[in-house]
This record gives sequence, structure tokens and C-alpha cells, in this order.
Amino acid sequence: MRLGLALGYWGRGPSPGHLDLAREAERLGYDSVWTAEAWGSDAFTALTWIAAHTSRIRLGTAVAQMAARAPTTTAMHALTLDHLSGGRVLLGLGLSGPQVVEGWYGRPFPRSPLTATREYVDVVRQVLRREAPVRLDGRHHSHPYDGPDGTGLGKALKPITHPLRADVPVLLGAEGPRNIAQTLAIADGWLPLYWTPDRWAEVYALPETLPEGFLVAPMVRARLCEDVTAGLLPVKAMLGFYIGGMGHAARNFHADLMGRMGYEKEARRIQELFAAGRREEAVLAVPDAFADEISLVGPRKRIAGRLEKWRRGPVTDLLVTSPDPATLRLLAELST
Repeated sequence: MRLGLALGYWGRGPSPGHLDLAREAERLGYDSVWTAEAWGSDAFTALTWIAAHTSRIRLGTAVAQMAARAPTTTAMHALTLDHLSGGRVLLGLGLSGPQVVEGWYGRPFPRSPLTATREYVDVVRQVLRREAPVRLDGRHHSHPYDGPDGTGLGKALKPITHPLRADVPVLLGAEGPRNIAQTLAIADGWLPLYWTPDRWAEVYALPETLPEGFLVAPMVRARLCEDVTAGLLPVKAMLGFYIGGMGHAARNFHADLMGRMGYEKEARRIQELFAAGRREEAVLAVPDAFADEISLVGPRKRIAGRLEKWRRGPVTDLLVTSPDPATLRLLAELST
């Protein structure tokens, strides 16, 4: 099980410690570093900056939002950064939800999200293979565009720049059972959101045998500390925001996943509190048991014991979220 560093996206401004953390992770032998985006900083610019200041560590997006860019644009980002970094890119993609797609990107959330995802990945792969001009008679991503408001002058094209690698790994963020099944069929890897090392087979209904070479790369919040209850507070803050604020009350993929993990009543309560502006109460309403199940928090011995559970499952890459160099060093020591 390889280690990755998940930096996420910026808050109010650039995160001053991210570059130092990425360098430390590379020094410690971490295999990858990952950036994200929501409705502020983008994933690719920060990752390019990290690429310029590192030499070995692989560079992933977890995730780049599909609604933010045409699939050809995303492929150009991956193609360009792969050249600049010497072939270190891991392209993680996610569909996001209606709140972000329609509220931030100003476009309709696809009525057939599985089809939209499949077409998006198809176009990205066509660009990176560069075998022929990109063509797709799609419902969401037709190339060339042939809609009624077009000129009819579109021409099928292939990239001017030859990709460094035709097989840049494509990973998908997927939460629902059908989305996960499609990810196994069309992608090189999967980026689970909340991973439980004890109940992953039950929660995600994975097949016994995964495709050869398939990556399973969940994120985990980690913190080396003596007080487990205090250490879980940042985990609960993250969960409170994602479950309460990242989606509509009637359609929130994160809350739905928490419900499938056995905490449906608690998820709805978090949503209610967050919507009412009672954010601190929403965070405290996150059960400690749930936060603990999906994280690595506590003293060294406790983290070491729990890490063994993660090793026993299908996880190939553990993407660690922690701003603490001591925690990163501990996980590196426990993984050697």
C-alpha cells in the first residue's frame, strides 16, 4: 500500500505550508501528492507549482471537476503537465453535484451522470492516445459539436502536441453503486471519499476480484495525538461541511453515502443544523464513531494498529490528509 499526500484545495488564500509538505512527503518516500478544487483555487495550477519544486513524487488531482472544463481542455492540462513533470501525472476526475455544477459553473447538472462521465473519459483518452481526430457522437460531449445552435463548421481535430504518455492513469471519484461499477469498467482507478477498513465490502459492494492494476485510493484524515476526541474534531468539521453544506437537502451524495454506512438519521440532522446556520452544532452532531472509522487519529500505537486494517483490504494507495509533518513521518515509518 503506497502513501500519497492529499493537500485538498485552498481556503481563503494560498496555503503557505503546502509546498513544504509536498517536499517533505517526497523526502519521506511518499508515492504521490494530490490537489483538489471546489469553487476557489483550481487543481492544476497548484499541482504545476509543486511539480516545479519536486522531482520524483507523482502528481494527482483528487479531483478535477468535470463541469469546470471541456474534456479536451482537461486532457490538454494533463498532457501539458505530464510533459513538464516528466510523466508524473495521475488524472483524478469527479462530476461534483448539482449545487456546484449549476450554482458555480452555471451549467445544467447532467440528467444522465453515468453517460456524461463515460463520454468525458472517452474524449480524454482519445486526446491522450492521439491515434486519430477526436470523434464522439455523444449526448453530452459531441465532437465535433453538431447541436442546433452550431455553425456546422466544426472540424474533428487531434492534439498538435504529442502526449508524453498515451496511458496517463484516469481515476474517478465515485460514491453510488452504479457509479462505482462503471468506474471499474472505464477507469484505471477509483477515489473513494469515506473508506471504512472494517466494512468496505458491505458499504461499496465491490466484486471479489478487481481489474488487474486497478488503483483504489481513498483519502484518510490522519493526526498523531494523545487525545483521540480532540483529534477527531478536524475530521468532524470536514464531515459537517461536506454532509451539511456540499449539496442540496434533497440531493447530497455525501449525505447519502453516510446513510448507506448506517448513519442516515445523523446525516439528516447534520443537514438540518447546517441549513439553519448552526454550523458548530452540525459539526458536533457528527458521531465520533463515524469520524473515527474513516480516519487515523490517536497515539502512535493506536494508529499503527488501525493502519493494519487498511492494509488488509483492496487499498493500493492511501491518500493522507494532514498538515502535520510528524504525522506524515509516522505513517512513512509504519509503512516501511
